Amino acid sequence: MFNTLEKRMEAPEWSVSRLMVKRTAYLLVLLLTFALQPVMAQMRPYSPNPGQTTPINDTARSAGRKLSGDELLDTLRKREEDKRDTVIYTSKFVKITNEYLLKDSTQVFPLDTGLNGFENYSPINQPRSPRIHLGNLGLPQRSLLFEPQKSIGLDVGMHSLDAYVLNPQDIDYYRTRVAYTRLFYVGGAFTNPTAEQVFRAIHTQNLKPNWNVGAIFNTIGSRGYHRRQNVGHLNAGVFSWYESRSKRYNMLANLLFNNLKAPENGSYTDNLFATGAQTSFNRYYENVRLASSNLNQRNNGLYMKQYYYLGRIDTLHANDKEGIKILPTQRLSHTFYYNVRKYRFTQNEQDTYRVFPDAYFSNNLSGDSVYFRNIHNEFSYSFYLRGKSVSFVKNEVKLDVGLTDDWYTFKQYVLDSAVVNSAYVLQKRNVSNGAQTYHNIKLNAKFSYRFSDRVGLDGDFQQVAQGYNFGDYLYDARLTLSGGERAGRIILGAYVQNNKAPLIYTNWVSNHYIFRNTDIGKQKTNSLSFNYINDKLQFDVKAEYFLINGYQYFASVTPGGIDVVPAQLGSAINMLKISAGKTINVGHWRFEDYFVYQKSDYQSTLRTPEFYNYASIAYNKLFFRVLNTTLGVNIRYNTPYVAPSYAIGISQFYNGPEVTFTSYPIITPYVKATLYRTNLFLQYDYANQGLQSQGYYTVNRYPMPDKQLKFGVSWTFYN
Repeated sequence: MFNTLEKRMEAPEWSVSRLMVKRTAYLLVLLLTFALQPVMAQMRPYSPNPGQTTPINDTARSAGRKLSGDELLDTLRKREEDKRDTVIYTSKFVKITNEYLLKDSTQVFPLDTGLNGFENYSPINQPRSPRIHLGNLGLPQRSLLFEPQKSIGLDVGMHSLDAYVLNPQDIDYYRTRVAYTRLFYVGGAFTNPTAEQVFRAIHTQNLKPNWNVGAIFNTIGSRGYHRRQNVGHLNAGVFSWYESRSKRYNMLANLLFNNLKAPENGSYTDNLFATGAQTSFNRYYENVRLASSNLNQRNNGLYMKQYYYLGRIDTLHANDKEGIKILPTQRLSHTFYYNVRKYRFTQNEQDTYRVFPDAYFSNNLSGDSVYFRNIHNEFSYSFYLRGKSVSFVKNEVKLDVGLTDDWYTFKQYVLDSAVVNSAYVLQKRNVSNGAQTYHNIKLNAKFSYRFSDRVGLDGDFQQVAQGYNFGDYLYDARLTLSGGERAGRIILGAYVQNNKAPLIYTNWVSNHYIFRNTDIGKQKTNSLSFNYINDKLQFDVKAEYFLINGYQYFASVTPGGIDVVPAQLGSAINMLKISAGKTINVGHWRFEDYFVYQKSDYQSTLRTPEFYNYASIAYNKLFFRVLNTTLGVNIRYNTPYVAPSYAIGISQFYNGPEVTFTSYPIITPYVKATLYRTNLFLQYDYANQGLQSQGYYTVNRYPMPDKQLKFGVSWTFYN
């Protein structure tokens, strides 16, 4: 009789006590019904006319067959089951992971719904990785600090829009018992609301307990603060994570689309803040050097990564937040990635203000485009050797060996004049002698040894054994020494990297720049690092030393000129970089600071500031028991440095005129709050504009954004 109810009892939200209460309620209602039945049979039905008598109808005899006790109980139970479910879904029903966290074991973590760092939404204004750019979110950018790229293999060399690209490794994967949706929006408040607009959406749900699917959609549609800064970036994709019931097989898959559109205005005809002569003006009436030139980058790809666990599978019961980790003893994995990238620069105007150095095909029209396709296959085998006890991982040896096979197709096109029906016209022309094909085979090996839960050694070795990048390598090693929660941990690191120059240095043809057979050799980087991290004290410090031989960069042919060419430094560069971060919580107050000191013997070549600091002061308070509110202010500052210039047509930052701009702190007060499932913030970017300066530069000729009041909101839905 209770079969259906017993099935409900198996669900997590049904407890034994709740089930007994409902059974008792059913029995009491049944007994009460039987007790009242004789009384109900003697009652006179309602008459619409009080003076008129109505024959008494015996409803017990006219209602048909009498229900048995079991049938009546089933009816009451069905009525109860049809009621709305009273379970309130929250973030605890959603777990999150990514490809990096799944590299050694299957593990998930709780969803972070807090306010910490909520206001730092912009990819170019991250506290620990600030960027310089052309004056607006979505325009070409590069790192303000020295951040070398640790990768080898074929590279096109077009990275100015990388901060806005959605890559396969950026995707988060979920395990959720309820459909999860998050919407995020940022826009200007009151004045100039379209200066910066960001919208992000993600939806995910489990089709089965072991199969999750989702979709992501991001846009940046900003009008900008100056003339011709209206960017239009789009990221979209679908993703899925499947895990077999036996826990032996995992598959991560995503299909991503990126379409990035950025105008090229060539900057203003004059430096607006350099001399301080002009103190007020309307940006949209100032003259720019290009009125109809644009940069477009497309990056689309299909990505699939599969793991299969062989042999014994261990489980590690971690804390309540991390749940259970699945630890393999042997693993086979395969990664497939089909990626197509297209870069296009268009110019539909005369070069009145001498933005470009030369014109090889047309003076007024440019249609330079690049097609780059990569078919990537990676195979690897992993072997783990550990003891029988896995309460914590110690005396564990892990060895990964693998092979990566990459096929590349590279094409370049320009608009060139041709004779058609006795007339000269511009047509698209392939200037790469058809499709150029490149091939690389790379050998991979990773080694790790956990002497105990306090000592660990890791090594990563990559070597291109055959192909275009033959001889490229990256050898990386790290030793971790942990002294416990109070003492913190020390990480000693070292790596050596040798890589060939990107294609834009050696094989490039466009309307305004041609680089062929340039004498650019390989660049070799040696690095040593010391990193101390104490999570309990919320403190970390890192010291890095770099020795760079054959540094590759772009520079002007003549001092202060606009004719840009690839260059390579003949001398070695010594770079010292020290960074430290500290957070202090005192009552309702939170103090956070992060600073970087970096010094090289070629500051005019490695154009980065010597000192950078990010500081934040915030006060947190719970109002009305539901409104968690934070009032704070962020301050960013860097010392003056020789600013780089920007080459339009190849989208490269280069060493041009040696111009150094005065530097002032950038102050941003804000207020942010959480109300149930909604996070909000209101902040005033660059609130101190006009107090010490009218504006500032980070790149030669390109002024940075003006002060702006911004509003942001994040909605979360569980249904």
